[in-house]
Amino acid sequence: MILFQDASQEVATEMLPEEQTLSVIDLIANGGTGSVVIIAILFVLLFVALYIYFERLFAIKAASKIDKNFMNQIRDHVSGGKLESARILCAQTDSPVARLTEKGISRIGKPLEDINKAIENAGTLEVYKLEKNVSILATVAGAAPMIGFLGTVIGMILAFHQMATSGGQAEMGQLASGIYTAMTTTVAGLIVGIVAYIGYNHLVVRTDKVVHAMESNAVEFLDLLNEPA
Repeated sequence: MILFQDASQEVATEMLPEEQTLSVIDLIANGGTGSVVIIAILFVLLFVALYIYFERLFAIKAASKIDKNFMNQIRDHVSGGKLESARILCAQTDSPVARLTEKGISRIGKPLEDINKAIENAGTLEVYKLEKNVSILATVAGAAPMIGFLGTVIGMILAFHQMATSGGQAEMGQLASGIYTAMTTTVAGLIVGIVAYIGYNHLVVRTDKVVHAMESNAVEFLDLLNEPA
């Protein structure tokens, strides 16, 4: 009786399905050459997106640092007729606001419309510098999910091709394995796209804040020139 129970327990143990764990590396490796190539492309896009994001973030952060007393000092110098001192102060301050102000100071003596136009042109250049390569993030955010989906479609085609060439006798386990392996490219593409999308929008918000500060200081400088002597 005891022997019968032991034999039953061994059979039951053998019938229990073994727990299988999914390894990301195994999924990528088992997806074939196409899956590996697409994952590699997505990895490169992720690296590019992260590099651009942090490089622009530090650049925008540096551009947003504005001394609160800067415009007060400019006001004192211009009101006192010390234009050269005002230019030196602008040159010593590495910020878009200072460069716009320096451009306006260099035009003092000309019509106010010309000064305003010069500041606007300088502001356009500064905004262009701030937005350098940011559009690449938007491109990555849109392209990465599509590249990932392309990998999934290729994987699905290969899986069904295997089933067709086997005369419908393909094992469901192998077919399912090929399908979920192919789906990893879509997951990877979505991850890269989400990271790039969030990074792009964050940089846009930070850039808008700097642009608003530039516009505010430009208006303040023009108001200074309009003050009666």
